[in-house]
Amino acid sequence: MKFTIKTDLITQIPADIITLAVNDKNQILCGKQIDALTLKHLNNILKLGDLSARTGSTLLVHGATKYSRVILLRIGVHADLTSKEFFKGIVSVSNELNNINFTKIIFPINQFVNKLLTEQAATEYLVRALADQGYIINSLKTQNKSKPANFQVYVHTDKPATKGIKQGLKNGQAIAKGVDLTKDLGNLPPNICTPTYLASEAKKIAREYKMKVTVLEQKQIEKLKMGSFLAVAKGSREAPKFIVLEHKKGPKNKKPIVLVGKGITFDAGGISIKPSPDMDEMKYDMGGAATVLGVMKTVGELSLPLNIIMVVPTCENLPDGKAVKPGDIVKSMSGQTIEVLNTDAEGRLILCDALTYSERFNPEVVIDVATLTGACVIALGHHISAVFSNYDPLADELKTAGEVALDPVWQMPMWDEYQPQLNSNFADMANIGGRAGGSITAACFLSRFAKKYNWAHIDIAGTAWKSGKEKGSTGRPVSLLSQFLMKRSKN
Repeated sequence: MKFTIKTDLITQIPADIITLAVNDKNQILCGKQIDALTLKHLNNILKLGDLSARTGSTLLVHGATKYSRVILLRIGVHADLTSKEFFKGIVSVSNELNNINFTKIIFPINQFVNKLLTEQAATEYLVRALADQGYIINSLKTQNKSKPANFQVYVHTDKPATKGIKQGLKNGQAIAKGVDLTKDLGNLPPNICTPTYLASEAKKIAREYKMKVTVLEQKQIEKLKMGSFLAVAKGSREAPKFIVLEHKKGPKNKKPIVLVGKGITFDAGGISIKPSPDMDEMKYDMGGAATVLGVMKTVGELSLPLNIIMVVPTCENLPDGKAVKPGDIVKSMSGQTIEVLNTDAEGRLILCDALTYSERFNPEVVIDVATLTGACVIALGHHISAVFSNYDPLADELKTAGEVALDPVWQMPMWDEYQPQLNSNFADMANIGGRAGGSITAACFLSRFAKKYNWAHIDIAGTAWKSGKEKGSTGRPVSLLSQFLMKRSKN
Protein backbone atom coordinates (compact mmCIF):
# COMPACT_ATOMS: atom_id res chain seq x y z
CA MET A 1 0.00 0.00 0.00
CA LYS A 2 1.04 3.57 -0.68
CA PHE A 3 0.46 6.59 1.57
CA THR A 4 0.04 10.16 0.33
CA ILE A 5 -0.87 13.35 2.18
CA LYS A 6 -3.75 15.24 0.53
CA THR A 7 -4.87 18.79 1.23
CA ASP A 8 -7.40 19.18 -1.60
CA LEU A 9 -11.09 19.54 -0.91
CA ILE A 10 -12.26 16.11 0.10
CA THR A 11 -14.97 16.13 -2.55
CA GLN A 12 -12.33 16.62 -5.23
CA ILE A 13 -10.27 13.56 -4.30
CA PRO A 14 -11.12 10.51 -6.42
CA ALA A 15 -11.49 7.51 -4.15
CA ASP A 16 -13.53 4.34 -3.74
CA ILE A 17 -13.92 4.59 0.04
CA ILE A 18 -13.77 7.18 2.76
CA THR A 19 -13.52 6.50 6.50
CA LEU A 20 -15.56 8.85 8.67
CA ALA A 21 -15.55 9.18 12.44
CA VAL A 22 -18.85 9.13 14.33
CA ASN A 23 -19.02 10.46 17.90
CA ASP A 24 -21.25 9.44 20.81
CA LYS A 25 -23.99 11.79 19.59
CA ASN A 26 -24.15 10.12 16.15
CA GLN A 27 -22.48 13.12 14.54
CA ILE A 28 -20.21 12.61 11.54
CA LEU A 29 -17.20 14.70 12.50
CA CYS A 30 -16.14 15.33 8.95
CA GLY A 31 -19.67 16.14 7.84
CA LYS A 32 -18.98 19.72 6.74
CA GLN A 33 -16.38 18.51 4.25
CA ILE A 34 -18.45 15.94 2.37
CA ASP A 35 -21.25 16.81 -0.01
CA ALA A 36 -24.78 17.35 1.32
CA LEU A 37 -26.35 14.33 -0.38
CA THR A 38 -23.75 11.96 1.03
CA LEU A 39 -24.15 13.45 4.51
CA LYS A 40 -27.96 13.10 4.33
CA HIS A 41 -27.64 9.49 3.20
CA LEU A 42 -25.24 8.63 6.03
CA ASN A 43 -27.33 10.36 8.68
CA ASN A 44 -30.34 8.32 7.61
CA ILE A 45 -28.24 5.17 7.97
CA LEU A 46 -27.12 6.20 11.45
CA LYS A 47 -30.74 6.73 12.53
CA LEU A 48 -31.36 3.03 11.90
CA GLY A 49 -28.98 2.22 14.76
CA ASP A 50 -26.86 -0.35 12.89
CA LEU A 51 -23.58 1.22 14.05
CA SER A 52 -22.80 -0.10 17.53
CA ALA A 53 -22.25 2.42 20.32
CA ARG A 54 -19.05 0.61 21.29
CA THR A 55 -15.90 2.62 20.53
CA GLY A 56 -14.02 1.03 17.66
CA SER A 57 -17.12 -0.40 15.99
CA THR A 58 -17.41 -0.05 12.24
CA LEU A 59 -20.21 -0.09 9.68
CA LEU A 60 -19.71 -0.49 5.95
CA VAL A 61 -22.21 1.63 4.01
CA HIS A 62 -22.94 1.13 0.31
CA GLY A 63 -24.60 3.49 -2.08
CA ALA A 64 -23.26 6.80 -0.85
CA THR A 65 -23.61 9.39 -3.58
CA LYS A 66 -20.00 10.57 -3.81
CA TYR A 67 -18.30 7.37 -2.77
CA SER A 68 -19.32 3.83 -3.62
CA ARG A 69 -18.68 2.85 0.00
CA VAL A 70 -18.17 4.57 3.32
CA ILE A 71 -16.76 3.04 6.50
CA LEU A 72 -18.21 4.62 9.62
CA LEU A 73 -15.97 4.33 12.68
CA ARG A 74 -17.39 4.89 16.17
CA ILE A 75 -14.99 6.91 18.32
CA GLY A 76 -17.27 7.75 21.27
CA VAL A 77 -16.63 11.05 23.03
CA HIS A 78 -14.19 12.84 20.72
CA ALA A 79 -12.22 14.51 23.52
CA ASP A 80 -11.72 11.15 25.23
CA LEU A 81 -10.41 9.20 22.21
CA THR A 82 -7.08 7.63 23.18
CA SER A 83 -4.27 6.43 20.95
CA LYS A 84 -5.01 2.84 21.93
CA GLU A 85 -8.68 3.16 21.01
CA PHE A 86 -7.80 4.88 17.75
CA PHE A 87 -5.32 2.14 16.82
CA LYS A 88 -7.90 -0.56 17.54
CA GLY A 89 -10.43 1.37 15.49
CA ILE A 90 -8.12 1.44 12.47
CA VAL A 91 -7.57 -2.29 12.89
CA SER A 92 -11.36 -2.73 12.69
CA VAL A 93 -11.43 -0.58 9.55
CA SER A 94 -8.67 -2.71 8.09
CA ASN A 95 -10.69 -5.85 8.76
CA GLU A 96 -13.56 -4.33 6.76
CA LEU A 97 -11.16 -3.57 3.91
CA ASN A 98 -10.06 -7.20 3.70
CA ASN A 99 -13.39 -8.10 2.11
CA ILE A 100 -13.57 -5.19 -0.34
CA ASN A 101 -12.17 -4.76 -3.81
CA PHE A 102 -10.95 -1.17 -4.08
CA THR A 103 -7.94 0.93 -5.08
CA LYS A 104 -8.16 4.23 -3.17
CA ILE A 105 -9.29 5.17 0.34
CA ILE A 106 -9.40 8.51 2.19
CA PHE A 107 -8.68 8.97 5.90
CA PRO A 108 -9.45 12.52 7.06
CA ILE A 109 -6.91 12.61 9.89
CA ASN A 110 -8.06 15.79 11.65
CA GLN A 111 -11.39 14.25 12.65
CA PHE A 112 -9.49 12.10 15.17
CA VAL A 113 -7.17 14.73 16.64
CA ASN A 114 -7.71 15.90 20.22
CA LYS A 115 -5.63 16.77 23.30
CA LEU A 116 -4.77 13.08 23.75
CA LEU A 117 -3.99 12.34 20.11
CA THR A 118 -1.80 14.68 18.07
CA GLU A 119 -1.73 14.89 14.29
CA GLN A 120 1.67 13.22 14.26
CA ALA A 121 0.62 10.38 16.51
CA ALA A 122 -2.66 9.77 14.68
CA THR A 123 -0.87 9.63 11.33
CA GLU A 124 1.79 7.26 12.65
CA TYR A 125 -0.78 4.93 14.26
CA LEU A 126 -2.86 4.95 11.08
CA VAL A 127 0.09 3.83 8.97
CA ARG A 128 1.25 1.24 11.49
CA ALA A 129 -2.20 -0.29 11.99
CA LEU A 130 -2.93 -0.60 8.28
CA ALA A 131 0.53 -2.02 7.57
CA ASP A 132 0.27 -4.49 10.44
CA GLN A 133 -3.11 -5.79 9.30
CA GLY A 134 -2.05 -5.88 5.66
CA TYR A 135 1.03 -8.00 6.31
CA ILE A 136 1.22 -11.26 4.38
CA ILE A 137 3.93 -13.89 4.13
CA ASN A 138 3.35 -16.64 1.61
CA SER A 139 6.53 -16.55 -0.42
CA LEU A 140 6.96 -20.30 -0.03
CA LYS A 141 3.43 -21.22 -1.09
CA THR A 142 2.80 -22.43 -4.63
CA GLN A 143 -1.01 -22.41 -4.47
CA ASN A 144 -3.73 -20.18 -3.03
CA LYS A 145 -1.28 -17.36 -2.46
CA SER A 146 -2.75 -14.21 -0.97
CA LYS A 147 -1.76 -10.98 -2.63
CA PRO A 148 -0.26 -8.20 -0.54
CA ALA A 149 -2.38 -5.12 -0.05
CA ASN A 150 -2.00 -2.88 -3.08
CA PHE A 151 -4.06 0.25 -2.61
CA GLN A 152 -3.60 3.98 -2.22
CA VAL A 153 -4.20 5.58 1.17
CA TYR A 154 -4.86 9.31 1.17
CA VAL A 155 -4.12 10.90 4.55
CA HIS A 156 -6.30 13.99 4.29
CA THR A 157 -5.98 17.23 6.21
CA ASP A 158 -8.33 20.18 5.80
CA LYS A 159 -5.47 22.63 6.23
CA PRO A 160 -1.88 22.84 4.95
CA ALA A 161 0.00 19.68 5.83
CA THR A 162 1.79 20.19 9.14
CA LYS A 163 5.26 19.02 10.11
CA GLY A 164 3.51 16.68 12.53
CA ILE A 165 1.53 14.87 9.83
CA LYS A 166 4.60 14.61 7.59
CA GLN A 167 6.74 13.27 10.45
CA GLY A 168 3.99 10.88 11.53
CA LEU A 169 3.83 9.46 8.01
CA LYS A 170 7.62 9.11 7.89
CA ASN A 171 7.82 7.48 11.32
CA GLY A 172 4.91 5.15 10.66
CA GLN A 173 6.32 3.91 7.36
CA ALA A 174 9.80 3.43 8.84
CA ILE A 175 8.49 1.46 11.81
CA ALA A 176 6.24 -0.60 9.53
CA LYS A 177 9.24 -1.59 7.41
CA GLY A 178 11.13 -2.67 10.52
CA VAL A 179 8.17 -4.64 11.84
CA ASP A 180 7.68 -6.33 8.46
CA LEU A 181 11.33 -7.43 8.36
CA THR A 182 11.08 -8.83 11.88
CA LYS A 183 7.93 -10.72 10.96
CA ASP A 184 9.51 -12.05 7.76
CA LEU A 185 12.57 -13.36 9.58
CA GLY A 186 10.52 -14.93 12.36
CA ASN A 187 8.08 -16.62 10.00
CA LEU A 188 10.70 -18.17 7.73
CA PRO A 189 11.38 -21.87 8.34
CA PRO A 190 14.55 -22.71 10.27
CA ASN A 191 16.08 -24.53 7.31
CA ILE A 192 16.14 -21.17 5.50
CA CYS A 193 16.54 -18.67 8.33
CA THR A 194 19.85 -19.98 9.65
CA PRO A 195 22.66 -18.04 11.36
CA THR A 196 24.16 -17.53 7.91
CA TYR A 197 20.86 -16.11 6.66
CA LEU A 198 20.66 -13.64 9.56
CA ALA A 199 24.19 -12.54 8.75
CA SER A 200 23.21 -11.98 5.12
CA GLU A 201 20.24 -9.83 6.22
CA ALA A 202 22.55 -7.71 8.37
CA LYS A 203 24.79 -7.22 5.33
CA LYS A 204 21.79 -6.14 3.25
CA ILE A 205 20.86 -3.52 5.83
CA ALA A 206 24.46 -2.35 5.97
CA ARG A 207 24.58 -1.89 2.19
CA GLU A 208 21.21 -0.16 1.99
CA TYR A 209 21.81 2.33 4.79
CA LYS A 210 25.60 2.65 4.69
CA MET A 211 26.23 0.98 8.03
CA LYS A 212 29.29 -1.01 9.06
CA VAL A 213 28.81 -4.77 9.45
CA THR A 214 31.14 -7.35 10.95
CA VAL A 215 30.38 -11.09 10.98
CA LEU A 216 32.65 -13.12 13.24
CA GLU A 217 33.11 -16.77 12.26
CA GLN A 218 33.83 -19.83 14.42
CA LYS A 219 37.60 -19.33 14.69
CA GLN A 220 37.21 -15.65 15.53
CA ILE A 221 34.62 -16.49 18.19
CA GLU A 222 37.00 -19.10 19.63
CA LYS A 223 39.81 -16.53 19.71
CA LEU A 224 37.58 -14.25 21.77
CA LYS A 225 37.09 -17.16 24.22
CA MET A 226 33.30 -17.11 24.03
CA GLY A 227 33.12 -20.54 25.60
CA SER A 228 29.53 -20.19 26.73
CA PHE A 229 28.22 -19.21 23.28
CA LEU A 230 30.26 -21.92 21.57
CA ALA A 231 28.99 -24.57 23.99
CA VAL A 232 25.43 -24.04 22.71
CA ALA A 233 26.55 -24.17 19.07
CA LYS A 234 28.41 -27.49 19.47
CA GLY A 235 25.33 -29.63 18.79
CA SER A 236 24.63 -28.18 15.34
CA ARG A 237 26.24 -28.54 11.94
CA GLU A 238 25.23 -24.94 11.19
CA ALA A 239 28.17 -22.68 11.90
CA PRO A 240 27.60 -20.02 14.58
CA LYS A 241 27.83 -16.35 13.66
CA PHE A 242 28.44 -13.29 15.79
CA ILE A 243 26.99 -10.27 13.99
CA VAL A 244 27.82 -6.63 14.69
CA LEU A 245 26.00 -3.86 12.81
CA GLU A 246 26.96 -0.23 13.45
CA HIS A 247 24.94 2.90 12.71
CA LYS A 248 27.07 5.94 13.48
CA LYS A 249 25.14 9.14 12.76
CA GLY A 250 25.57 10.74 16.18
CA PRO A 251 28.38 12.94 17.50
CA LYS A 252 31.76 11.17 17.48
CA ASN A 253 32.20 11.66 21.21
CA LYS A 254 28.71 10.33 22.02
CA LYS A 255 28.62 6.88 23.60
CA PRO A 256 26.61 4.33 21.60
CA ILE A 257 23.39 2.57 22.45
CA VAL A 258 23.94 -1.18 22.10
CA LEU A 259 21.07 -3.50 21.14
CA VAL A 260 21.68 -7.22 21.72
CA GLY A 261 19.37 -9.84 20.19
CA LYS A 262 19.18 -13.54 21.00
CA GLY A 263 19.56 -15.45 17.73
CA ILE A 264 18.74 -19.12 18.34
CA THR A 265 17.39 -19.95 14.88
CA PHE A 266 15.99 -23.26 16.12
CA ASP A 267 15.78 -24.44 19.71
CA ALA A 268 15.19 -28.14 20.22
CA GLY A 269 16.42 -27.78 23.79
CA GLY A 270 19.67 -29.62 23.16
CA ILE A 271 20.19 -32.74 25.28
CA SER A 272 17.42 -31.45 27.57
CA ILE A 273 15.14 -31.87 24.59
CA LYS A 274 11.77 -30.16 24.43
CA PRO A 275 8.45 -32.03 24.05
CA SER A 276 7.57 -32.56 20.38
CA PRO A 277 4.14 -30.80 20.34
CA ASP A 278 4.52 -27.27 18.99
CA MET A 279 8.29 -27.64 18.66
CA ASP A 280 7.99 -26.10 15.21
CA GLU A 281 7.40 -22.78 16.98
CA MET A 282 10.96 -22.89 18.26
CA LYS A 283 11.95 -21.26 14.97
CA TYR A 284 10.76 -18.10 16.74
CA ASP A 285 13.55 -18.37 19.30
CA MET A 286 15.51 -15.88 17.21
CA GLY A 287 12.82 -13.27 17.89
CA GLY A 288 15.32 -11.08 19.69
CA ALA A 289 17.70 -11.10 16.72
CA ALA A 290 14.82 -10.47 14.32
CA THR A 291 13.71 -7.56 16.49
CA VAL A 292 17.04 -5.74 16.57
CA LEU A 293 17.52 -6.27 12.83
CA GLY A 294 14.06 -4.77 12.27
CA VAL A 295 14.93 -1.86 14.54
CA MET A 296 18.13 -1.22 12.60
CA LYS A 297 16.09 -1.06 9.40
CA THR A 298 13.81 1.53 11.00
CA VAL A 299 16.86 3.43 12.24
CA GLY A 300 18.28 3.40 8.71
CA GLU A 301 15.01 4.62 7.21
CA LEU A 302 14.87 7.54 9.66
CA SER A 303 18.63 8.16 9.62
CA LEU A 304 18.47 8.83 13.34
CA PRO A 305 21.28 11.09 14.61
CA LEU A 306 22.49 8.49 17.10
CA ASN A 307 25.31 5.99 17.50
CA ILE A 308 23.64 2.58 17.64
CA ILE A 309 25.36 -0.80 17.60
CA MET A 310 23.54 -4.09 17.11
CA VAL A 311 25.07 -7.31 18.46
CA VAL A 312 23.59 -10.72 17.59
CA PRO A 313 25.03 -14.07 18.71
CA THR A 314 23.31 -16.69 16.57
CA CYS A 315 23.36 -20.49 16.35
CA GLU A 316 21.09 -23.54 16.67
CA ASN A 317 20.50 -25.55 19.87
CA LEU A 318 20.27 -29.22 18.91
CA PRO A 319 21.01 -32.62 20.51
CA ASP A 320 24.11 -34.32 19.15
CA GLY A 321 27.03 -36.47 20.24
CA LYS A 322 29.11 -33.30 20.58
CA ALA A 323 26.39 -31.21 22.21
CA VAL A 324 26.86 -29.65 25.62
CA LYS A 325 25.48 -31.91 28.38
CA PRO A 326 23.75 -31.28 31.69
CA GLY A 327 26.55 -31.17 34.23
CA ASP A 328 29.12 -29.68 31.85
CA ILE A 329 30.99 -26.61 33.02
CA VAL A 330 31.85 -23.93 30.47
CA LYS A 331 33.90 -20.75 30.74
CA SER A 332 32.33 -17.53 29.48
CA MET A 333 34.16 -14.70 27.74
CA SER A 334 34.14 -12.85 31.08
CA GLY A 335 36.16 -15.68 32.65
CA GLN A 336 33.28 -16.74 34.88
CA THR A 337 32.45 -20.43 34.87
CA ILE A 338 28.93 -21.79 34.39
CA GLU A 339 27.54 -25.20 35.32
CA VAL A 340 25.02 -26.16 32.65
CA LEU A 341 22.21 -27.87 34.54
CA ASN A 342 19.70 -27.55 31.68
CA THR A 343 20.76 -27.24 28.05
CA ASP A 344 17.37 -25.72 27.22
CA ALA A 345 18.37 -22.62 29.17
CA GLU A 346 20.66 -21.78 26.27
CA GLY A 347 19.62 -18.21 25.47
CA ARG A 348 21.35 -16.81 28.53
CA LEU A 349 24.47 -18.80 27.60
CA ILE A 350 24.85 -17.01 24.27
CA LEU A 351 23.70 -13.63 25.57
CA CYS A 352 26.19 -13.52 28.44
CA ASP A 353 29.13 -13.55 26.02
CA ALA A 354 27.43 -10.92 23.86
CA LEU A 355 26.98 -8.71 26.93
CA THR A 356 30.65 -9.08 27.81
CA TYR A 357 31.62 -8.28 24.21
CA SER A 358 29.49 -5.12 24.40
CA GLU A 359 31.83 -3.66 27.04
CA ARG A 360 34.35 -2.77 24.32
CA PHE A 361 32.01 -0.14 22.91
CA ASN A 362 31.93 1.83 26.18
CA PRO A 363 28.15 2.02 25.79
CA GLU A 364 25.77 4.58 27.15
CA VAL A 365 23.22 1.80 27.66
CA VAL A 366 22.86 -1.83 26.60
CA ILE A 367 19.45 -3.38 25.93
CA ASP A 368 19.11 -7.07 25.19
CA VAL A 369 15.97 -8.59 23.67
CA ALA A 370 15.25 -12.30 23.93
CA THR A 371 12.56 -14.95 23.83
CA LEU A 372 14.17 -16.13 27.02
CA THR A 373 11.82 -17.90 29.42
CA GLY A 374 8.54 -19.76 29.49
CA ALA A 375 8.29 -18.46 33.04
CA CYS A 376 7.77 -14.97 31.65
CA VAL A 377 4.70 -16.21 29.76
CA ILE A 378 3.33 -17.67 32.99
CA ALA A 379 3.94 -14.37 34.79
CA LEU A 380 2.63 -11.90 32.22
CA GLY A 381 0.82 -13.86 29.51
CA HIS A 382 0.95 -12.82 25.88
CA HIS A 383 -0.06 -9.17 26.14
CA ILE A 384 2.96 -7.52 27.65
CA SER A 385 6.74 -8.02 27.61
CA ALA A 386 8.88 -8.02 30.75
CA VAL A 387 11.71 -5.60 31.38
CA PHE A 388 14.48 -6.05 33.96
CA SER A 389 17.17 -3.50 34.59
CA ASN A 390 20.09 -2.55 36.81
CA TYR A 391 19.19 1.11 36.23
CA ASP A 392 15.63 2.15 37.03
CA PRO A 393 15.65 5.35 34.89
CA LEU A 394 16.35 3.18 31.83
CA ALA A 395 13.47 0.86 32.73
CA ASP A 396 11.20 3.87 33.18
CA GLU A 397 12.29 5.20 29.79
CA LEU A 398 11.42 1.89 28.14
CA LYS A 399 8.06 1.71 29.91
CA THR A 400 7.16 5.19 28.68
CA ALA A 401 8.26 4.34 25.14
CA GLY A 402 6.15 1.20 25.27
CA GLU A 403 3.07 3.17 26.33
CA VAL A 404 3.52 5.64 23.47
CA ALA A 405 4.23 2.90 20.93
CA LEU A 406 1.32 0.73 22.16
CA ASP A 407 3.92 -2.01 22.68
CA PRO A 408 3.98 -2.18 26.48
CA VAL A 409 6.48 -3.61 28.94
CA TRP A 410 6.23 -4.21 32.67
CA GLN A 411 9.19 -3.94 35.00
CA MET A 412 9.90 -7.06 37.01
CA PRO A 413 11.97 -7.25 40.22
CA MET A 414 15.58 -8.33 40.12
CA TRP A 415 16.50 -8.19 43.80
CA ASP A 416 19.68 -9.62 45.28
CA GLU A 417 17.57 -12.13 47.21
CA TYR A 418 17.10 -14.11 43.96
CA GLN A 419 20.81 -14.42 43.17
CA PRO A 420 21.55 -17.39 45.51
CA GLN A 421 19.22 -19.57 43.43
CA LEU A 422 22.02 -19.60 40.83
CA ASN A 423 24.61 -20.99 43.23
CA SER A 424 26.62 -24.00 42.05
CA ASN A 425 28.76 -26.42 44.05
CA PHE A 426 31.20 -26.77 41.17
CA ALA A 427 31.27 -23.49 39.20
CA ASP A 428 30.83 -19.76 39.69
CA MET A 429 27.16 -20.14 38.90
CA ALA A 430 24.52 -22.48 37.47
CA ASN A 431 22.61 -21.58 34.31
CA ILE A 432 19.20 -22.10 35.98
CA GLY A 433 17.78 -21.15 39.35
CA GLY A 434 14.86 -23.57 39.63
CA ARG A 435 11.17 -23.17 38.80
CA ALA A 436 10.46 -20.37 41.28
CA GLY A 437 10.83 -16.96 39.65
CA GLY A 438 12.31 -18.45 36.49
CA SER A 439 12.25 -15.25 34.42
CA ILE A 440 13.76 -13.31 37.33
CA THR A 441 16.65 -15.70 37.93
CA ALA A 442 17.35 -15.70 34.18
CA ALA A 443 17.66 -11.92 34.34
CA CYS A 444 19.81 -12.22 37.47
CA PHE A 445 22.11 -14.53 35.52
CA LEU A 446 22.50 -11.96 32.74
CA SER A 447 23.02 -9.14 35.23
CA ARG A 448 26.29 -10.79 36.31
CA PHE A 449 27.69 -9.98 32.86
CA ALA A 450 26.32 -6.41 32.66
CA LYS A 451 27.87 -4.77 35.71
CA LYS A 452 30.00 -2.26 33.81
CA TYR A 453 27.15 -0.31 32.19
CA ASN A 454 23.49 0.61 32.46
CA TRP A 455 21.57 -2.36 31.13
CA ALA A 456 18.04 -3.58 30.49
CA HIS A 457 16.77 -7.00 29.48
CA ILE A 458 13.44 -7.42 27.66
CA ASP A 459 11.91 -10.90 27.77
CA ILE A 460 9.57 -11.29 24.78
CA ALA A 461 8.80 -15.00 25.13
CA GLY A 462 5.10 -14.22 25.44
CA THR A 463 4.82 -11.49 22.83
CA ALA A 464 7.13 -12.31 19.92
CA TRP A 465 4.70 -14.65 18.16
CA LYS A 466 1.16 -16.03 18.19
CA SER A 467 0.14 -19.69 18.16
CA GLY A 468 -2.91 -21.49 16.82
CA LYS A 469 -4.86 -20.30 13.78
CA GLU A 470 -3.13 -16.91 13.91
CA LYS A 471 0.35 -18.47 14.15
CA GLY A 472 2.99 -16.00 13.13
CA SER A 473 5.48 -13.42 14.28
CA THR A 474 4.04 -10.25 15.84
CA GLY A 475 7.00 -8.00 15.08
CA ARG A 476 7.22 -6.96 18.72
CA PRO A 477 8.95 -5.08 20.28
CA VAL A 478 10.22 -3.18 17.20
CA SER A 479 7.75 -0.34 17.81
CA LEU A 480 8.82 -0.01 21.45
CA LEU A 481 12.55 0.18 20.70
CA SER A 482 12.00 2.46 17.71
CA GLN A 483 10.05 4.88 19.90
CA PHE A 484 12.78 4.69 22.54
CA LEU A 485 15.43 5.58 19.98
CA MET A 486 13.35 8.33 18.33
CA LYS A 487 12.87 9.94 21.72
CA ARG A 488 16.59 9.61 22.45
CA SER A 489 17.42 11.29 19.13
CA LYS A 490 15.61 14.44 20.27
CA ASN A 491 17.41 14.71 23.63
